[in-house]
Amino acid sequence: MEIDINQLVTDIKNALSENLNKDISTIRGFSNRQLNGIVHQTSLVANAIAGGNVSNSTRDFFLEQLVELARNFVNTLVGLLIATIERLWNALVDLLWKAISKVIGSQLPVFNIL
Repeated sequence: MEIDINQLVTDIKNALSENLNKDISTIRGFSNRQLNGIVHQTSLVANAIAGGNVSNSTRDFFLEQLVELARNFVNTLVGLLIATIERLWNALVDLLWKAISKVIGSQLPVFNIL
């Protein structure tokens, strides 16, 4: 028995696309909600500063909080992307191991490096 190269390529593309589409949907929903909140907070801070409703020290506090919101948002996106890459890696290795196992007639050991 040999590996059907075309079928394996198709299976890999389908598995990776399926995983990626799920994760992109999750990331898109998260980022839309978070960005909406950050933008609204920015607008509130800008209006408060423009209206003279905050002191310099309070202004600095609010600006630092916006920086923290932005940093946390980006760090969370990085974490979500790392998790997505790990799922893609595992899906790819799983399909490769299954194809090899089918040809050799025995199950290969599980291999997860990520």
